[in-house]
Amino acid sequence: MTRIFQILYFICCISVLSCHTKDQKKDEKTVVVADTSSIEKQIEDLTSQIKNRPKDADLLHERAKLFLEEKDVNSAYTDMTHALLMDSTKAPYYLTVADIYLVMNRTRFTKEALEKCIELDPKNVTAILKLAELYLYVQDYKKTIGYIDDALKIDIHNPKAYFMKGMAFKMAKDTVKAISSFQTAIEQNPKYYEAYIQLGIIFTIKKNNLALQYFNSALTLHPNSVEALYNRGYFFQENGNVDKAIEDYTTILKLDPKYKNAHYNLGYISYEYQKKYDEAIKHFSDAIASDPKYAEAYYMRGLSYEGLGNKKAASTDYKKALDLNGDYDLAKEGLQRVGK
Repeated sequence: MTRIFQILYFICCISVLSCHTKDQKKDEKTVVVADTSSIEKQIEDLTSQIKNRPKDADLLHERAKLFLEEKDVNSAYTDMTHALLMDSTKAPYYLTVADIYLVMNRTRFTKEALEKCIELDPKNVTAILKLAELYLYVQDYKKTIGYIDDALKIDIHNPKAYFMKGMAFKMAKDTVKAISSFQTAIEQNPKYYEAYIQLGIIFTIKKNNLALQYFNSALTLHPNSVEALYNRGYFFQENGNVDKAIEDYTTILKLDPKYKNAHYNLGYISYEYQKKYDEAIKHFSDAIASDPKYAEAYYMRGLSYEGLGNKKAASTDYKKALDLNGDYDLAKEGLQRVGK
């Protein structure tokens, strides 16, 4: 008995729900879910079916996935406990268990569940890529790429595999291979939004105008993406086109008035490029209102107050930045300049 199954068995033994070990008849295995957008209604329908067919593991599995979608991890876990005790031979069950353990941040058990899924279904690309993602999370890039290559042997046109490979190469600081992998992901799926974003970020670092093409492509797919707008605005800002940057940051704040980084960057532009310290203070104050623990915003507001000659207010902000981050050397220097 594997360790994951031992744990599930233990949970089941202490559960107040009854456990059933006999299989249902084959003709009773059809899972019927109401055609509705309401997950709660789907759960209700499945619960009614489970009352009539309590030994149907497939019904429990379907409900567990819905519970997980609703972030009800405990209920999802309980359903999968019973489903596996009824039938421990179905690979999709272990895939769902892996998702549950991942939400619970129990990566060791996530790994075991995925390995069991692959043992039962060696060509399960979803499980292989999830295992690759797990190794990416712990920064084991060699194993990550190894599992991705295994997935590509099964499905050479899988865009997610190429995207994940790009992420592994990017995190390993091999930008040439990262770019190639992200571009291949787009070749396989021209609507791969995340790949456009990653390519845009890489070319922003390179100060290459190709970044704009990738961010624009992302925005074509998702016109109201604050992520794409922010990254494009940052590219404009880093390359001296502050008017375009302001335009993107302002658009973001219409979509999400509490997007702290847009407030912060507007403040930075006002301070650094325009020398409009009053405006900078307003933007940094808005950033702080969005996140009261934003140490960098306190520091920059302190600099803005210092630019206006208001040493007392600057000192207060530098102290607050240091309260939030005791190792903030720039805040220490600012405090020394204006006097403690």
